[in-house]
Amino acid sequence: SSGRRNRRELPRRPLTMTIYHSSPTTNHRPPTTHHSPLTAAFHRCRISVNEMKVVIKSVVKEELEGKTYQTESVQDQTTAIADKIRNRLRDLQKPRYKFFVQVVIGEQRGEGVRMGCRTFWDADTDAYASETYVNDSLFCVATAYGVYLY
Repeated sequence: SSGRRNRRELPRRPLTMTIYHSSPTTNHRPPTTHHSPLTAAFHRCRISVNEMKVVIKSVVKEELEGKTYQTESVQDQTTAIADKIRNRLRDLQKPRYKFFVQVVIGEQRGEGVRMGCRTFWDADTDAYASETYVNDSLFCVATAYGVYLY
């Protein structure tokens, strides 16, 4: 044995602690809640839905503007768009976030489309953003999920 102990790494969660401070005129010490440095650091690096929307919108527009719906190329287009969105979200360098992207492209026929998703979610850390692109020939719905890994 090398003398090292195996330590199990505990999940890191935002912490809140209460600090009491004395008033110079009284001994009454009202509690004040302060966030730990871990919580403050987390909120500085939390993924922004607006940032995600900007990325999605720019990629979808770059890839589909002026294009027409072609059944043969839709599968490759959806894969390329999803990969490009995911890579640009990674470029935002938000530590401990994993990104999932779903892209749907369909032919524009004037019919409505409904999409839904159900997930287990941590509203304090996780985020998602969705953008829709429509032209005369096609529609595209791209959704990205940013999940914080504890």
